[in-house]
Amino acid sequence: MFRALAVLRVVVLANAVALNLYRADNFQRPLAGVLCLLVMVVWTVVAITAYADPSRRTLALLVADLAVAVGLLLLSPVVKGSGFNATVPGFWVMGALLAWAIHFYWRGGLIAAVCLAVADLAVRDHVTQSIYGNIFLIVVGGPIVGFMSESLQRMAAERDRAERAAATAAERARLARAVHDGVLQVLSLVQRRGHELGGEAAELGRLAGEQELALRSLIRTQDASSPTPSSGTLDLGAELGALESRRGVTVATPATRVELPAAQVTEVVAVVGACLDNVARHVGEGAPAWVLLESFPDHVEVSVRDEGPGIPEGRLAEAVREGRLGVVESIRGRIADLGGTANLSTGSSGTEWEFDVPVEPWR
Repeated sequence: MFRALAVLRVVVLANAVALNLYRADNFQRPLAGVLCLLVMVVWTVVAITAYADPSRRTLALLVADLAVAVGLLLLSPVVKGSGFNATVPGFWVMGALLAWAIHFYWRGGLIAAVCLAVADLAVRDHVTQSIYGNIFLIVVGGPIVGFMSESLQRMAAERDRAERAAATAAERARLARAVHDGVLQVLSLVQRRGHELGGEAAELGRLAGEQELALRSLIRTQDASSPTPSSGTLDLGAELGALESRRGVTVATPATRVELPAAQVTEVVAVVGACLDNVARHVGEGAPAWVLLESFPDHVEVSVRDEGPGIPEGRLAEAVREGRLGVVESIRGRIADLGGTANLSTGSSGTEWEFDVPVEPWR
């Protein structure tokens, strides 16, 4: 904004010099008038150079800038005599006014405007309608420009923060994909092979499994702490990942965030939690269970699988007749309320729930 002000200073300087040369016959002291114009030219160069360096935009520079403008206004009757119409600096004083408005916002614009208005009125023998109009515009314009300057700088700061947050999230997603495709898969392989080989290899596999779980939890914790792209949403992957704190539960999610409305995420997590409660109750505390999340443009799919004995045929219908509605309400009912479907596959090799939940159109 100070660069734009530098251009404006040159424009109003050229205007002031041209008008004063055109009205040269109005000067009672021509030599003093020439000296005032030289001061304006020199100070314009000094101000443009000084304001170009942010470290020099101090209170002393701003006070000096305003003092030069006020001083030239006060010298106008000395140079032109009494009864003059236009002051020597004219619109050139806008440079100091806008500098205060840009640097100190609306308060600075108001202070500078009042100082210039008082100085202008002090040298007048009478106030015409045009003079009043100019002073009114200065007093109103200074605070307005200051307010706009503050708003623009706040918006620029918010944009910078948003860009940094987006860059951080993108880098975190890239690293998460790299870890997911490399380190986590190797640890999972070591865990599986160690269990198959037994002996000392089994212990090594167990340690690899613990490290895999810790690394997955760390990635999800980082994702959960990153800024949410839009208000009222949650990362379904991070919320499901928190269920991995339960003994025996393994959660697999995409490497990137899966943003859904918070209410939708809460219901899906509650459904998966109810499924895991059933595993702990009917298969055993700490029994292995796997949760898989897959994300698509228009829907998400969540599956919960265990290796228990399965649900006997007719057992769910019997539970409904007995008034136990856990599966009907906590699982099927919640998914139905979300507009999704719930499919159950069960047998001697285990039980698997598959949930298909549509994504709200505005996502």
